[in-house]
Amino acid sequence: MPRAPRAVPTWLAHPLRWQRLPVPWAAVVRGALCAGPLLAAGVATGHPAAGVLAGLGSMLAGVNDRPGTRRRGVVHIGLPALASSFGMLMGATLQTVGAGWWVVPALFAVGFVSGAGSVAGPVRSNAGMQMLASTVLGAGMPLSGAPWLKALYLLAGCLWLLLLRLVFHPPRPVGGPLSGERAAVATVFDALADALEAVGGPGAEAARRRLTAALDRADEALRLRRLLRRRPRADERLLAERLAAGTALCEASVALLWEAQPLPDRVAEGPRRFAEALRTGRPPGRLAAPETSSPARGAFDRALLDAAVVFARTEPLDAAGADGGPAAISGAVPVRTETGTGTGTGTETDTGTDGQAETQPRDEERGTPTTERPAPRRPSLRDRTRTLIAPRARPGRSLLGPAGRDYGLRVGLCIAVSAAAALALRADHWYWLPATVTFLVKPDLGPLFSRTVNRFAGTVAGVLVFAAAGTLLDGWWWPALIAGAGGALLPFATRHFALQTVAITLMVLSFVHVSGDPQAALERIVDTSAACGIVLVVGHLPRLADPRRRVGHRVTAALRTTGAYLGEVLRTEPGHDRGERLVLRREAYRALGEARAAAETAAAELVAARGRNPDWLTVVTAAERIVDAATACAVRLDHGARRPTRQEAHRLSEALTAMADALEDPGRPGPPALAAQIPPVPGCATLTDVAAELERMRGFAGAA
Repeated sequence: MPRAPRAVPTWLAHPLRWQRLPVPWAAVVRGALCAGPLLAAGVATGHPAAGVLAGLGSMLAGVNDRPGTRRRGVVHIGLPALASSFGMLMGATLQTVGAGWWVVPALFAVGFVSGAGSVAGPVRSNAGMQMLASTVLGAGMPLSGAPWLKALYLLAGCLWLLLLRLVFHPPRPVGGPLSGERAAVATVFDALADALEAVGGPGAEAARRRLTAALDRADEALRLRRLLRRRPRADERLLAERLAAGTALCEASVALLWEAQPLPDRVAEGPRRFAEALRTGRPPGRLAAPETSSPARGAFDRALLDAAVVFARTEPLDAAGADGGPAAISGAVPVRTETGTGTGTGTETDTGTDGQAETQPRDEERGTPTTERPAPRRPSLRDRTRTLIAPRARPGRSLLGPAGRDYGLRVGLCIAVSAAAALALRADHWYWLPATVTFLVKPDLGPLFSRTVNRFAGTVAGVLVFAAAGTLLDGWWWPALIAGAGGALLPFATRHFALQTVAITLMVLSFVHVSGDPQAALERIVDTSAACGIVLVVGHLPRLADPRRRVGHRVTAALRTTGAYLGEVLRTEPGHDRGERLVLRREAYRALGEARAAAETAAAELVAARGRNPDWLTVVTAAERIVDAATACAVRLDHGARRPTRQEAHRLSEALTAMADALEDPGRPGPPALAAQIPPVPGCATLTDVAAELERMRGFAGAA
């Protein structure tokens, strides 16, 4: 009897994964106009050091040149650029004073700060990584010039790419201004339509996660509009109201996902029409007739009609997020219509081709005045900046917390060991080895083994291509040509880390060749091999490789946020403001998305220590289903379903809190709330599902 084929281990299959993404042609053109021309200009004018540093800065900025609005580019490119120039200033100062072996503890300190920043979000994580890389290169590359001048050249290269992004952008669509922000909000409605089409099928949960990611991107795009603006314009406030309407629609759609009953195709037509209206500026047209076959379907159709009223307006409502603050953008401020507050209370709306909404208030709403809210205080520049960098403080993101210390120790130790080994083996060109480690060891960038394999393969391929070009081409211009080709390849290379490494290797070898080391190409393979070996050994030390320390804090934070949302659902009475509930739901899904990414990375590690750790992906999946069921419960409670008793609500909330406590500290005795089986909630299918998922997690929390 033939044996069944064995499944390929995740850690072995991960290096072969390839992301399918559209080609960012605008970024490709920007990349071709950055490193190569800057390097050529420096060599042609007799200032090769300036050309190398400016090209290096544009390369680092090109790594962060991702699709999005122009303001998103300012933040995602500008903040790492400042960190890179500061790192170059520190590294060049170490070189100027002749630090020698004192470079090792200095790089350990910078590496610790860089690693600790991994828990603070992607922008600060990239800023920390590029600060560390610039420090290494500034301390090791033999370039002339004062430290402050080197840092200025590097910053100029970063700003050159940022300037190209701001000046050269796709033509504005017919929808008018706010083209990038409109596209981000339109993507939310497209993702919502995709999720509705997936209801009842195997891809429903994945579609809901894509919807959550689209909401995060749209939320960020609108937040960035407020960075340098005292008061948002009317069109910005109107767009924020439309995103808030989409947020309310998403809540009702999650309840439909929980019901898992396939929907007619016409249900997804409404969100598609809203997305098209955002892109073109035209009215969405007539919507499908509503129906109330279930509480979730009725809630969705009422939210759809409320959204139609919002899209029919050409001017924003002054009280509905007049400051454009986080509440309005995240959906915390309910969408006020001319007939109510957009909380699912019935409004029958027909949006015709002329864009005017006809509203017919229900009998119980006739004569009920709309409650006006006082306009909130306008935020200061400091408040807007803090909101941009950290919209809401989330657990587990402290740089000095347990996860931050572990991340910092891993990066700092690997950098220090690699720098010491490089100084002992090749003191004249020691910087390549720790620079390679910098791009490998960051815990939030992917599985360590996968990145190591792809880094080695990409470096070998890049070295061979550069060596072949050196034998075929002659003259001072060919390194600039290779750097330009690498810069053009870099935006496309985000699909795979090995391809990205090829692009970076081509550019760095061009810089090294111009800076006075033309024979360094083949030596890079030896240095990269040594760096990969150091990372595999040091990065897999017991304390540094324990998934509980690197993943547990995110899962615990996600469970606590889920518990806060569940408690808010069970506490909120019908008719009360649901703004806090909407905000907590968004925070719960965002925290769960971060926890899932960390769990997937841990599952693909070479040393996963699965026998001593929970199945993190199972825990995260159960928590996601709890949020789905709690959302469905909220919709049902809003429409008259039986409310759970205080004892039932307390038991579920206490069990979820106890689950987070048990995962956070597995050494202490199991909490009393997990000692016994969690019973279902009679007469409430949604909360019975919550209890079932809690029961499923009991074994992973060490209680069973």
